[in-house]
Amino acid sequence: MVYFVGAGPGAVDLITVRGQNLLKKADVVIYAGSLVNKDLLENCPECAQIYNSATMTLEEVVEVIKNSEKAGKIIVRLHTGDPSLYGAIREQMDVLDSLGISYESVPGVSSFCGAAASLNLEYTLPNVSQSVIISRLEGRTAVPEKESLSALAQHNASLVLFLSSGMTEKVQEELLKAGLSPKTPVALVYKATWKDEKKVLCTIETLSEAAKANGISKTALIIVGDVVSHTNYERSKLYDPAFTTEYRKGSTCSQS
Repeated sequence: MVYFVGAGPGAVDLITVRGQNLLKKADVVIYAGSLVNKDLLENCPECAQIYNSATMTLEEVVEVIKNSEKAGKIIVRLHTGDPSLYGAIREQMDVLDSLGISYESVPGVSSFCGAAASLNLEYTLPNVSQSVIISRLEGRTAVPEKESLSALAQHNASLVLFLSSGMTEKVQEELLKAGLSPKTPVALVYKATWKDEKKVLCTIETLSEAAKANGISKTALIIVGDVVSHTNYERSKLYDPAFTTEYRKGSTCSQS
């Protein structure tokens, strides 16, 4: 059996219990070495075979899985954050399907959740933003034209950009092209939840300057939107004493 496991955003105690338990009994672990906290490997048995996929091709990863599966071994494919986001897992699963090799997915805490926790940020503030767009800037690999950053930014939703911190000048250009104010709040979060995490608050117009000043060019998320400033939002109706829900009848009486 092959398990695609989300390692979480970085901190070793933010992997799920299920993921940690699978590491404890794994015979073979193939981990995304450029992004996964290596301290997580301390959960593995001493006899486990460890492979760093940062130095491997898809074909090489599949060869390890195929040989290990034939030997009846438990295989953990350890991805950063949650495997469903920029994890390149579907292409692996399609090959495993063709080989008749069984697999399961174990979700993880994504770095966009870890970054929000580090900033004490809520992406969905009433009357500010009720949607979150997770995307990336086009770089060496293309994105669909309808998903260009300038097109997505026009929605004025909370925007979380992966894989874009090395192109901050272009990010600024695309956001301004979308009509966003240069003063729009931005958070730059480097290695969210890791011990060397770094958080930088700036605006669209100062993003590139802030990234350079703090030496941030990779392994960072860019969060764009008024939710970053935590201001000018409405109180949630969920806990409003005047709002009726399935569990509570609203009251117009003044509260003491």
